[in-house]
Amino acid sequence: MKLTMVGTGYVGLVTGACFAETGNHVVCLDVDARKVEMLKRGESPIYEPGLSEMILRNASAGRLQFTTDKLEAYRHADVIFICVGTPSDEDGSADLQYVLAVASDIADALEQLGEAAAPRTVVVKSTVPVGTSHKVRDLIRSKTKVSFAIADNPEFLKEGDAIGDFMKPDRVVCGVESEHASETMRALYEPFVRQGNPIFLMDVRSAEMVKYASNAMLACKISFINEMANLCERYGADVNSVREGMCADKRIGNQFFYPGLGYGGSCFPKDTIAVVSMGREVGFECELNASVHRVNQAQRGHFWSKVEGAFGGNLTDKRLAFWGVAFKPRTDDIREAPAISLMQRAIKAGATVTAFDPVALENLAKEMPSVHRAADMYAALDGADALVIATEWAEFRSPDWEWVAKLLPSKLIFDGRNLYRCQAMDQLGFSYYSVGRAPVRPRS
Repeated sequence: MKLTMVGTGYVGLVTGACFAETGNHVVCLDVDARKVEMLKRGESPIYEPGLSEMILRNASAGRLQFTTDKLEAYRHADVIFICVGTPSDEDGSADLQYVLAVASDIADALEQLGEAAAPRTVVVKSTVPVGTSHKVRDLIRSKTKVSFAIADNPEFLKEGDAIGDFMKPDRVVCGVESEHASETMRALYEPFVRQGNPIFLMDVRSAEMVKYASNAMLACKISFINEMANLCERYGADVNSVREGMCADKRIGNQFFYPGLGYGGSCFPKDTIAVVSMGREVGFECELNASVHRVNQAQRGHFWSKVEGAFGGNLTDKRLAFWGVAFKPRTDDIREAPAISLMQRAIKAGATVTAFDPVALENLAKEMPSVHRAADMYAALDGADALVIATEWAEFRSPDWEWVAKLLPSKLIFDGRNLYRCQAMDQLGFSYYSVGRAPVRPRS
């Protein structure tokens, strides 16, 4: 099948590359000429394990192309996927200007190409408020009489595991309004569900809601376990033991149920706020989702109070080392990353910050140029008064503790991801503060 991806951001690139991997011919369209030239050279503008190799492989095979020419991209397509961003407005609602601008461009192209062109399906893959796909449909219909089908196809990709999620999805959700769109979407996705996982074909508005409801549920689980962790600290319970006892109940499960610094990235914060905004627009208060977001944002403050407390409320001229900048491992995405919030608090309190992250330092340099960037995790510790662990990269899990102790004479660690056992830290002689567990302090 001939496909066009509008937008070469995270969703557009992963979707385009994975569809090309199964034999489709894919054109990725973007208005950013610099990015398109980079992609033509085989360079990915984002970090995602395996993506660069997949792009190179399919571009070399002639199945994956990149262009800034809108008419060329739309003339090519049997199916057009809208994959542009929907950032949050000041009130938390989704900004649809880019989605609607693409709809207008598609209408112009269809009008220019005429009815003789092959039937097309326009698929909204961007995360959009309920009713947006119909806005896209109506805008296109207002500008051309050329026939097309509308569909919505939300993505469920985890950064760091996006290719695996796409190639072996738990489920595929498609909102459709016609038999043509239904058959098109089923044909596209059947190669990815040969293990028996379902393709759900439903109405467009329900498909749009599935995306928000799913992310809101996962965000709720994260905020819930963090709230329980804070309660555990005050009652002397160990949240790890509490979590294990809870997760043995199959009704609860163990996914997205780890205490820490709260969710970040481009999805959960934006989508949770968008749910609240959608409710407000129709006169319905989404009280639970609003509380979920408040709990999440407060979690960084709860953790920071441990740092302030250990230094007696005075961090002037203190040096803090940060392990981890990205909001999660296996990505360079620092949007809404807890590490950024904590570093901002540290600098405001008068501290100097040095950070190390395996892949996100380039983005950190753009966001917070005042933060020193270390060449490796141990170099970050040189001269530091304390270590703050903000991202659970695998390489942080088993450090050389003898070397850490030499570089960090204070032996003071604030672990926002509960990477280490408290008993082990006690035996090593570290002062250790984590989430939902009693602090470890040197024996007198």
